[in-house]
Amino acid sequence: MGSSIIRRRITRYLNHHPSLLFAASCSLSHRQHALASNPLSSFLHTQPGGGGGGGGGGLPSYMRGAVYWEPNKPLTIEEFHIPRPKAGELLIKTKACGVCHSDLHVLKGEIPFSIPCVLGHEITGEVVEHGPLTDHRIAERLPLGSRVVGSFIMPCGNCSYCSKGHDDLCEDFFAYNRAKGTLYDGETRLFLRGSGKPVYMYSMGGLAEYCVVPANALCVLPEALPYSESAILGCAVFTAYGAMAHAAEVRPGDSVAVIGTGGVGSSCLQIARAFGASYIIAVDIQDEKLQKAKTFGATHTINSTKEDPIQKIIEITGGKGVDVAVEALGKPQTFSQCTQSVKDGGKAVMIGLAQAGSVGEMDINRLVRRKIQIIGSYGGRARQDLPKLMRLAETGIFNLEHAVSRRYTFEEAAKAFQDLNQGNIIGRAIIDIN
Repeated sequence: MGSSIIRRRITRYLNHHPSLLFAASCSLSHRQHALASNPLSSFLHTQPGGGGGGGGGGLPSYMRGAVYWEPNKPLTIEEFHIPRPKAGELLIKTKACGVCHSDLHVLKGEIPFSIPCVLGHEITGEVVEHGPLTDHRIAERLPLGSRVVGSFIMPCGNCSYCSKGHDDLCEDFFAYNRAKGTLYDGETRLFLRGSGKPVYMYSMGGLAEYCVVPANALCVLPEALPYSESAILGCAVFTAYGAMAHAAEVRPGDSVAVIGTGGVGSSCLQIARAFGASYIIAVDIQDEKLQKAKTFGATHTINSTKEDPIQKIIEITGGKGVDVAVEALGKPQTFSQCTQSVKDGGKAVMIGLAQAGSVGEMDINRLVRRKIQIIGSYGGRARQDLPKLMRLAETGIFNLEHAVSRRYTFEEAAKAFQDLNQGNIIGRAIIDIN
């Protein structure tokens, strides 16, 4: 049968079935739209094995990632198929990843998470691929080759909280990523090269040479900022900003105490200074950390192994206590210190994660009579706050160079977390990956 006859019969059939004609038109439209947003997407997603590791357009077929297998066991470097982004997601060539206590809690089995998994949740990198059918506005905002920062809270952008601008409470992030170790279709993007075994993702699974990140969690990194140090903007600084801007609502002239001056706590000091706080009191158990805290903006320091931090804070503030106290360790003892350090009507902001099941205590009568506010804060709001953090860093108001104290190679990832566990890292450490 000739091709012209076949075409005529198909045309007659579609004319009598307009719904099929409409569906074909929509399919073609979506395909053309995907090609317009990323000319490589057709090639990348139609190669043999395209869903499980076949690379294209300059991408390798495989990558390395650091895998957590079970509690209190060191990370191991394994080979993976290159992860593939889906609609609304981007593939990032990871440049650097921060070393965070949240990962350490998982490594020690203190916070349950799906295993095996790839940890790492504060990253910088380069956009190398858009998922098929990704909205053209995302491709315009984050074109191929863009330098980006990823926040650890990855908002879906569509749930009841995200629609109100509360990205930090995203329903899908907690229901899928934190509860199941997947992205928001209920599937991971990570599969081992040898066995094809799925491996779960803590946030984007940033301790790998490539990672998949939902577009709503990404912000362009200015050329003036380095890849390495800027990785901490996605968690340490992001968490501090959320605590100081949204939970504490720090105002010029406020007095602030920060209990625990690690990576997040030291970032709180810098943010408090940027917001114009008057007294900025740093509390820790290591003199070296307290000395470093002065460079972050601390006006007073307290070693809690040598002095009662509550009494000292009240003394520094003329017998009143601080307007805002921040707990950045996640321990029952420091929870109590935080609540007892604030003045009447003051805010005790909790940002430190604890071992699962930990409980903090508070004098109920003081809470009620003196109008003490206890506020939990997990992080910032990616779409609102990441651009602001870029400006704070770009202008030098937030000093990234001071905040990062140690750097590791990708092969030293396990050692980095050992050092963090032993208290050998002052401030924040980062792992250079590519």
